[in-house]
Amino acid sequence: MPTLKSSVTISDAHVARKRFGQNFLHDPGVIARIIQAIDPKPGDRIVEIGPGQAALTAPLIAKAGQLHAIEIDRDLVARLRERFTESELSITEQDVLRVSFSALADQLGGPLRVMGNLPYNISSPILFHLLESAEQIIDQHLMLQKEVVDRMVAGYGSKVYGRLSVMLQARYQMVRCLTVPPGAFMPAPKVDSAVIRMVPLPVSAVRVRDWPIFAAVVALAFSQRRKMLRKSLAAYAVMLDWNALDISPTQRAEELSVDHFVGLANAVASLPLESR
Repeated sequence: MPTLKSSVTISDAHVARKRFGQNFLHDPGVIARIIQAIDPKPGDRIVEIGPGQAALTAPLIAKAGQLHAIEIDRDLVARLRERFTESELSITEQDVLRVSFSALADQLGGPLRVMGNLPYNISSPILFHLLESAEQIIDQHLMLQKEVVDRMVAGYGSKVYGRLSVMLQARYQMVRCLTVPPGAFMPAPKVDSAVIRMVPLPVSAVRVRDWPIFAAVVALAFSQRRKMLRKSLAAYAVMLDWNALDISPTQRAEELSVDHFVGLANAVASLPLESR
C-alpha cells in the first residue's frame, strides 16, 4: 500500500527543461497501457530512466513495491524524494550515459528491468549505452520518437533500415507495444511517440564474435549507405571470401540482412590482426 508520503503530489510548478529533453507524460489511459505492457511484479529490480514527475513511477512502485530511478534534474530529484520513501525509491542523480548498468545490477542484486521515457535528443546514444550491458538486463520498455522505433525494427531493404536497426536486432528481440500521440505529454512534442519492448537474446543465440569489430563494420558500411560494400569496406574487400558469405561486394549496406552483417563482421574478425 502507498505510504502517506507517497500520496504527496509533485508540484506542477516545475517547468520542463529543453536542455534535458523533458516532455512529461500525463494521459491516464496511456499510462495504464504502458504499465500493463511492463507487467511489474513484486521483487522486480526496475530501473526507470528519467522519472520526471512520476507519472509511471508511482504506479510501478504500487505494483513492484520499489524502484530505482536515474534522474539528472536536481529539482525533480528533490521533489521525488519528498514524495517517496527511501524504501520505495532509490535515485542515482546522474547523466544516464555515465551510469554503468552492469554495476547497477550488481548493486541491486541481479539483472534489471529497464524502462523510461527517453529524452528524444539523446535516445540513440542511450540505446547504444544500454546495449553494452545487455547481459545484465531482463527487458527494456522504452518510450521513443515513433520514427526512431520505426528505424529500430526496420527490415533490410527499407529506407529507414540502418546502423541502429542492425546493431539492436543482432542483440534483442523487439516488439512495438503502442503508439502515443503528442497530446499525451506536457509540453506536447511535435511528433508521435511509441513504446517498444526489447528483450536481450540469450547469449547462446548471439552469433557476433567480436562486438567492437561488428560495430565498426556496420558503422563503416552505413557511413555512406549508397556506396557498394567493396568501396565502403575497401580495407577488407580483397581479403574476404564474398561467395562464402553469400554477399556480393557490389551490394549496398541497406541490402544486407542482420545475419549477413553478422557473418561479414565475423569474417573480418577472423582475418589476421595485422590485416584489420
